Amino acid sequence: MSKTKVTIAQVFKTIIWPRRGILLVGLLLIIISRLAGLVLPGATQYLMDDVIAKGDVEMLKLILIAVAGSILIQSVTSYSLTQILSVEAQRLISILRSKVQKQVLRLPIRFFDNNKSGALVSRIMNDVEGVRNLVGTGLVQLFGGVLTSVICLVLLIRISPMMTLYVLVPVIIFGLISLKAFAKIRPIFRERGKINAEVTGRLTETLNGVRVIKGFNAEPQEIKSFEQGVEKLFLNIKASLTSTSLITSSATFLLGLASTGIMGIGGYMIINGQLTFGEFLSFTLYLGFMIAPIVQMSNIGSQLTEAFAGLDRTEELMNMAPEDDGTVRTTKIGTMKGDIEFKNVSFAYEEGKEVLTNISFQAPSGSVIALVGTSGSGKTTIAGLAASFLNPESGTITVDGIDMGTVSLDSYRSQLGVVLQDDFLFEGTIRENILFPRPNASEQQLLAAVKAAHVHEFTDRFEKGLDTVIGERGVKLSGGQRQRIAIARAILADPRILILDEATSNLDTESESLIQESLRGLMKGRTTFVIAHRLSTIRQADQILVIERGQIAERGRHEELIERMGRYYELYTYQARI
Repeated sequence: MSKTKVTIAQVFKTIIWPRRGILLVGLLLIIISRLAGLVLPGATQYLMDDVIAKGDVEMLKLILIAVAGSILIQSVTSYSLTQILSVEAQRLISILRSKVQKQVLRLPIRFFDNNKSGALVSRIMNDVEGVRNLVGTGLVQLFGGVLTSVICLVLLIRISPMMTLYVLVPVIIFGLISLKAFAKIRPIFRERGKINAEVTGRLTETLNGVRVIKGFNAEPQEIKSFEQGVEKLFLNIKASLTSTSLITSSATFLLGLASTGIMGIGGYMIINGQLTFGEFLSFTLYLGFMIAPIVQMSNIGSQLTEAFAGLDRTEELMNMAPEDDGTVRTTKIGTMKGDIEFKNVSFAYEEGKEVLTNISFQAPSGSVIALVGTSGSGKTTIAGLAASFLNPESGTITVDGIDMGTVSLDSYRSQLGVVLQDDFLFEGTIRENILFPRPNASEQQLLAAVKAAHVHEFTDRFEKGLDTVIGERGVKLSGGQRQRIAIARAILADPRILILDEATSNLDTESESLIQESLRGLMKGRTTFVIAHRLSTIRQADQILVIERGQIAERGRHEELIERMGRYYELYTYQARI
């Protein structure tokens, strides 16, 4: 994955500028808030030099009203600021999460084969979190801090240019240290997102595979693996804390030096009558108001750096080419007949290691093509190519005479049905799982699919019937029950092309005979690719392809291949013996 670095210009164009209206309101509120905050240090000078020194009671009343008013304004603007910008920030986070999830689902199957689902969940949910500091109060606080510091600097110069010049030296040094530290922190935050995703991914795998872990008494090694990931995350956080603590410590030291110098210079000037006590006190307060935002800006700077690091990782995903970008796959296919043809198709998961070599065959509309062979021979890869989950390295696959590489995936897959080996079911009810390909199907259509796949034989025994909750991945059902639900789902989809990958592998003999009957009805008039280890299940296939080491070793009907007494005959008679 190439390293992408999001620029300030990109962030301004895509995130800040579209929300300029709401951010301008935020800036206006922060300006009002910060100006109101400067009333107190300004009032202190008049309190000392006029009210206390001259006993001016009327002036005291005015000062108290001004200070109370400024505190009220600060409270109202601070509340409004949080309400307006924090809500907008959360809205942006939800928009970005949806955008990233949409992009991830459009990526090719190969991407998911190479990335853990838990890691992807982390990237979708966590990497965009940092933008709350761009659109939320972070950015306007940064602007407000700069504004406050500039105004305070002007007021400090008015009171004493010499003391102000002394203060500026450590402030400039602190600014240079901060810039250096933030440049170092960004890659650390970026790496943190990666580690976080890895740890989350491993944890998700552990929880999903808990039966295997307990079955092999492997809890200690999983605990150790997780501890190592957490330790790696800790070391990353430690590195970022070292950089941020350097900023904080340098702020404390340099600004402490400035305060010490001010005490000496200010005391000397008061003694010599060059500065009033009120002016000195006012200077000290203004100095605090100038320094506080600078220190605060170091924290905001850290948050903004984290936001940019998260956006870097998000941008990596957004820049990946989707499997159907609409520029190559431009042909919208109507109702398909279902003629599939492979012409000299080769495929490799890794460069230089071909899984399929020059595969050529025809699957006429409505025919049943059976793929048989030993594990790893390439059967599932052929099915994956027919389902458009994979793209050939060379050669072409056509559907109704059209190159499948140019066909819109949406128009093709809307007429595709799959029953895969792992019969994946979603958490929810049996009804929801069967309705998955056609949520708006009628009750009559649903019940027809349920009956055809013999699902009713076990749901009738459940108290809630089709509304029984089956748990994550259908964990509360047997393998055969899950498989029948998957077949019912395919029946309801009413596809033109059907992929059956070990569709009867988890069924007992009685269930299998019932399902075979259902599948014969399902396959009628549809182009069907069947992968089966049980060769007894494919005797009626129109064409059997025997795949060996990525090539078609034999082809023909069951009887023809038995007569030929070749590889198929060997496989069939071996299975018959056992």
